[in-house]
Amino acid sequence: METKVQPIPASKHIALVAHDGKKAALRAWCQAHQAILEQHTLYATGTTGHVIERDTGLTVHKLLSGPMGGDQQIGAKIAEHEIHMLIFFWDPLASQPHDPDVKALLRLAAVWNIPVACNEATADMLLSSQLMDKEIDRHLPDYDKYLATRMG
Repeated sequence: METKVQPIPASKHIALVAHDGKKAALRAWCQAHQAILEQHTLYATGTTGHVIERDTGLTVHKLLSGPMGGDQQIGAKIAEHEIHMLIFFWDPLASQPHDPDVKALLRLAAVWNIPVACNEATADMLLSSQLMDKEIDRHLPDYDKYLATRMG
């Protein structure tokens, strides 16, 4: 499939997701980076969003809980170019009943070429990047062109 260039804006829409065993770590990470995060628009799956909003005062657009469809809602927002970055503190040591949803979410983040952090160290590196507050170009599938060749 051919690609096209689309910018990721300087003011990013960031999705925050954490498995139950990592919610405290994500909350602490958000508290440590509150000054940066408040410059961007935040989205989160249900319980995670409530915890972050309650304990940091950050404004968070809360979706459904992950197992109830929140992971899929974030995936849809990625596919619709509404989410520009994914911070997902997942628990690799715990079994997750909604593991197929998690895999689909990570796949969509890769397809649409958005930055993803799956642990605290990577999340720190993303936020401290000199590109964090700048518009950057990303290459993504040219789905419109693909459809035109299939439909024409």
